[in-house]
Amino acid sequence: MWPDRLTPDEIAILEASGWGQRQGFGRHPAMLIIDVTYGFTGDEPEPILEAIKRYPTSCGEVAWPALEAIKHLLSAARDARLPIIYTRNDYRSDGWDLGSWAWKLGNDAGRRVPSPRANRIVDKIGPRSNEIVIAKKKPSAFFGTPLMSYLSDLRVDQLIVVGCVTSGCVRASVLDAFSYNLRVAVVREGTFDRLPLSHEMALFEMDAKYADVVSLTDVLTYIETNRVAATT
Repeated sequence: MWPDRLTPDEIAILEASGWGQRQGFGRHPAMLIIDVTYGFTGDEPEPILEAIKRYPTSCGEVAWPALEAIKHLLSAARDARLPIIYTRNDYRSDGWDLGSWAWKLGNDAGRRVPSPRANRIVDKIGPRSNEIVIAKKKPSAFFGTPLMSYLSDLRVDQLIVVGCVTSGCVRASVLDAFSYNLRVAVVREGTFDRLPLSHEMALFEMDAKYADVVSLTDVLTYIETNRVAATT
């Protein structure tokens, strides 16, 4: 996926060491939508330096094409009756549980409790009453949450992952899913980050080691094939 970004020596290293093999898809998928809230998308498409005046964690305009891809994928997943799980951040109003975020974010952002709207899932891809929403406080969707117990109960062996930010909560969640021996497909068009370099490097690293980075088209085909197989 990145041959034009790598030197011949780097390609040779990956090929010789065996990194970047395809996991392939599992038989029992679920969709995991990570932190697609107004705090990361903003209220409308606008340049990131404008967006972060209102939402310091916003990714600006790049969030909105990803929202369209997520909406399309979500429709297919619902039609196929796949389990759908959302995450969002959730902190106390006094900021006591912001923890180590307060050490790493400058301009007082680390000490600011996000507004209720910032942690609200964007309406156009919002959850239905029969879908799971997990509140979390750290990057990984698994850390300190019941996510794995839900996946175990649903007998899920495949996560289809979208959301943000690619280099942060997406990558952390993918790494933990890999550690739990789940297959993971990260949908390239359905992820976004505030920095293009972080986004591309995170996708590259996940694809090399922990997941398959796949296209929206490939995942839609997989969902449809899986749906047909389940009804025959």
